[in-house]
Amino acid sequence: MGIRSLLQKLSTSVGATDAESLRAYCTQKGQVAIRDIEPRTEVTVVGQISSIRIVPHTGSPWLEATMSDGEESLVVMWTGRRSIAGVAPGKRLVVKGRALPMGRGGQRLKMMNPSYELLGND
Repeated sequence: MGIRSLLQKLSTSVGATDAESLRAYCTQKGQVAIRDIEPRTEVTVVGQISSIRIVPHTGSPWLEATMSDGEESLVVMWTGRRSIAGVAPGKRLVVKGRALPMGRGGQRLKMMNPSYELLGND
C-alpha cells in the first residue's frame, strides 16, 4: 500500500467507508439494487437496517424499518407487529416482496409485509 492510498483511506469519513463496504456486500449477494427496483414488481433486495420505529395505527401498530444498500434506502413495513426477533438497526437482511411508491411524488419506495431472511453481519 502506497502513501497516497494510505492518506486517502485516512482522510475518508467513517460513514463513506461504511457505505462503500455495505455497497460491496450487497453487490456480492447479487440481488437487485434499491435504485433499480421497478415499482409494483416482485423483487429480492439485500440491505442493512438503518432505523426502526413503531407506527401507531388504529387497531394495531406497524413495525417500520428503513434499510439501505449503501446508496439508496427502502422502507419495509410489517403490519400488526411491534417487533420481530432479530430485526434491529445494524442487522442485515434479505427482503422479498413488491415495492410501492410512497410520499409526495412517489420518490421513496416501501414494501409491505415482505418475506425476510436475517443475514450475518460478515
